[in-house]
Amino acid sequence: MSKYRIRTVRTASGARAVQVVCYKNNTRKIAKHIGSAKNDDELEILRSSAEQYISEHEPQLTLFQLSVSQVVAFDQIEVTGVSHQFAHDQLFALAKQCGLDKLDSLYIDLAIMRLIEPCSKHRSLELLKRYFGISYSQYIYEQLPQLLEERERIEQAAITTAKSFQDKFALLLYDVTTLYFETHKPDDALQARGFSKDDKSKQPQVVIGLLVTAQGFPLIHEVFKGNTFEGHTMLTVLKKFQQQHHTEKPIIVADAAMLSKINRSVLEDEGYHYIVGARLANTKPDFIQQVCHQLSKEDGATIRCSYPGGIYDVVCSYSRARYKKDKREFDKQIEKAKSLVARQEPGRRAKYVKKSKEANKPYLFDEGLKQKTEQLLGIKGYCTNIPIEALSNEQIVQYYHDLWRVEQTFRMSKSDLKARPIFHYTHDAIRAHLLICFMALMIGKMIEIKTGRSLRYVRDLLWQVQEVHLRDPSSKKERIARSPMPSELPEILELLELKIQH
Repeated sequence: MSKYRIRTVRTASGARAVQVVCYKNNTRKIAKHIGSAKNDDELEILRSSAEQYISEHEPQLTLFQLSVSQVVAFDQIEVTGVSHQFAHDQLFALAKQCGLDKLDSLYIDLAIMRLIEPCSKHRSLELLKRYFGISYSQYIYEQLPQLLEERERIEQAAITTAKSFQDKFALLLYDVTTLYFETHKPDDALQARGFSKDDKSKQPQVVIGLLVTAQGFPLIHEVFKGNTFEGHTMLTVLKKFQQQHHTEKPIIVADAAMLSKINRSVLEDEGYHYIVGARLANTKPDFIQQVCHQLSKEDGATIRCSYPGGIYDVVCSYSRARYKKDKREFDKQIEKAKSLVARQEPGRRAKYVKKSKEANKPYLFDEGLKQKTEQLLGIKGYCTNIPIEALSNEQIVQYYHDLWRVEQTFRMSKSDLKARPIFHYTHDAIRAHLLICFMALMIGKMIEIKTGRSLRYVRDLLWQVQEVHLRDPSSKKERIARSPMPSELPEILELLELKIQH
């Protein structure tokens, strides 16, 4: 029999006081004064608190114990935190879809943080704790190099995932970018000053070569010393891909810088077909005149010419939109060059200004270069060893235009994932950092390919779903309430083949 009772009495003000009382030797004693209620709702809440007090102070109330009322005063509820476990669960599930589930969860979570809020590794640990309640050892930099042992498995997972989007790799896109370090001291081993695509020529950098599918999904990557010429990187990456994935030789699409004599020779010797941007301005005047004479200045017009010596074909196309863009830039450079020549100044990287042998007039306007460039306004060339019977001129042009997908993937890594600047200095840590960025690229591109939406759009939708952690001060129990999903999110989750857990 319970020794505690709930007692309700009227106060002098007319309110009803709720007390927990106990009886001993026929004497009533107040064990706990719960509070005073002015209405029935407040009375119910106070009685619930009294029941909770009794349950905590008596091990067993009756043989058939009744449940304690769950009524809690709204103003008594404590919010102990807000989390984003829903977003983490969905992104972790996508990492599994990418074949990364065999990795230590630390590395997957670091990749997820690059999708959510790119920052330093120590800051990532703080945010993993704050957003998801996930804790890891602070000795993260000692663990990073271990990830390199998983590199082959990660890139094989990327290749396997890419297969799920397309049957075979008939067309692959290759390009390079540079990532700079937050320091001005090169180490002459990996970090070195070179041509910077980030306009950070005074800071050491590394060169990254990336091979992606026609949809922009990353397959493999390679890290090169910062002063490596980009044209010297492609064969290394292609050979590595061929070793990991034995298949029919794909068509390689790459930027003009990749078409060195050695690259072309090796590609043809090993049976690769290629489409590479042509630098028409560097060709002989006779060839330029031939192209301009044969190519109609109608939008979308194309011709195919054999390059002098029959080394390969050059497909040329004309575009009105490109003409307008080229003309604006051309007029601007001509005006700048004439102004510099008038002041007899060389300018910095000024086009159409050349040196003369005259002492009193050291700089002249380059009329020959002007005429050559003017002829090529609106014209773009593409070098290829693919016969016209296999691919039409229009297909060649379209395949090359797909190269923007690599550039877009690089833009994602630099803006959405903030792979730059790099704050690591040991070579293993640098490569591990880039491998984490590669994993994040896999997840990010999967999101974009499956949904047709940008990574940022999907990430923001996921982030709107929050868990509010509520604490009942009387029972000391915590409950979690999840905010409603944005109306667009269920469709996105369905496209991503993710189950909605309520």
